[in-house]
Amino acid sequence: MRNATLTSALVLALLAATGACAASTEADFKAAYAAAEIANKEAGSLRNQWTTTAAMLTASKKAADAGDFDKAVAAAKEAEALAKASIFQATSEKTRWRDMEIR
Repeated sequence: MRNATLTSALVLALLAATGACAASTEADFKAAYAAAEIANKEAGSLRNQWTTTAAMLTASKKAADAGDFDKAVAAAKEAEALAKASIFQATSEKTRWRDMEIR
């Protein structure tokens, strides 16, 4: 769990550091949102969707509906990072539980 938290924090920090300087467009939002949805669906197929991912997707959609595409893209990228972190958690814990088993 600690590694997953550290990984997600690192991903979020990298996203913040590499944020786009130019104003985002509706096309940027649609691409970022689609990538986040794909990652979230993959997390769902692993039965490990995080509620924070869904909240960020909702925030992204609301910002886009309001016309704030910079905020919408940032939220969609954060949602994608959260979804990827949940995928990492699910796949790593699939085998790590054996290490915790009492023998």
